Amino acid sequence: MGLFDKIKGAVNTVTGGGAKVTMQFDPPTGFPGETVAVKIQATSTGAEVDSKGMFVDLRGTERVDLNRGDAIGLDRSVTASNHTFEQEFPISGPFKIAPNETVEFEGTFTIPPQVQPSYVGARVQHNWEIRGRVEAFGNDPDTGYLAYRIGAKQ
Repeated sequence: MGLFDKIKGAVNTVTGGGAKVTMQFDPPTGFPGETVAVKIQATSTGAEVDSKGMFVDLRGTERVDLNRGDAIGLDRSVTASNHTFEQEFPISGPFKIAPNETVEFEGTFTIPPQVQPSYVGARVQHNWEIRGRVEAFGNDPDTGYLAYRIGAKQ
């Protein structure tokens, strides 16, 4: 391993660039208490990746946008957001990805029954995101958060 290979390895550890991760999920809209099926692929970008497991992260975020004049005394626009829910779901145990190799894992997770649905109002919205993640030393390679919709149970 040359100097540039060592530098690239260190950069990948810091940036999460050690693997390219993609994910498919079904159904595209979930409901509290129901199961979501996922298929996650991870491809090494050159060096071996030693992983503690594959995970799915589910995150809910509420966002409030108030414009100047929307309320008495509001003299400027205000935006605030808050994560209302965050949970990781294990899809696999530890594994290794050989250099330039692709691994694929399929699994399921259940949307917790207490979560609130997605909604968009005039000034408030509640959005959901999902991502596939390879837990590894340094910054975990992941898909980035993808929009997900959770409906209300009737």
